[in-house]
Amino acid sequence: MTNTQFFREFIRRIGDDPDRPGLHRTPKRIKESYEFLMSGHRIDIEAEFRNAIFKEEYDEMVVVKHIDFFSLCEHHLLPFFGRIHVAYLPKGRVIGLSKIPRIVDAFSRRLQLQERMTAQIARCLMDHLKPKGVGVVCEAIHLCMVMRGVQKVSSFTTTSAMEGRFKSDARTRQEFLHLIGLPEVRGS
Repeated sequence: MTNTQFFREFIRRIGDDPDRPGLHRTPKRIKESYEFLMSGHRIDIEAEFRNAIFKEEYDEMVVVKHIDFFSLCEHHLLPFFGRIHVAYLPKGRVIGLSKIPRIVDAFSRRLQLQERMTAQIARCLMDHLKPKGVGVVCEAIHLCMVMRGVQKVSSFTTTSAMEGRFKSDARTRQEFLHLIGLPEVRGS
């Protein structure tokens, strides 16, 4: 059974007619949509870093904030989406700034958990860039909480992953949170 045939059968099983005029091309559109939404599995992470890391003796925090992302919850196949903020402390090397959103896309465009995705982005940058530290904060709305289940329309979830100095040094972590507009955390 091809993917298009599978989605025709899916439409039939949920009680609709895949041959009615409005649904005639829908199975193909669904197949193409999911291929795009899952394209992160086909992104070559190593290629993203190739020729994108440059020697530079800059040692202050680099922050890329408000990176929009869209993902699919692996529990319900419903979207979750929001913004990711990424920072790192260079150690003699910087990365081309456009690569950071590309790394976000590589991990968000797949079946995912927000917690895992946040950690994967931080670990990937730490492993490939080898900075003094990496911080990632993800703020998302989950349609599985909005459209069904608890139906809390205004709720959103925030996750963070801190590596290196962002984890060990409260001042570094606090500077990052301040720069992305999150409130100061007392007692850290």
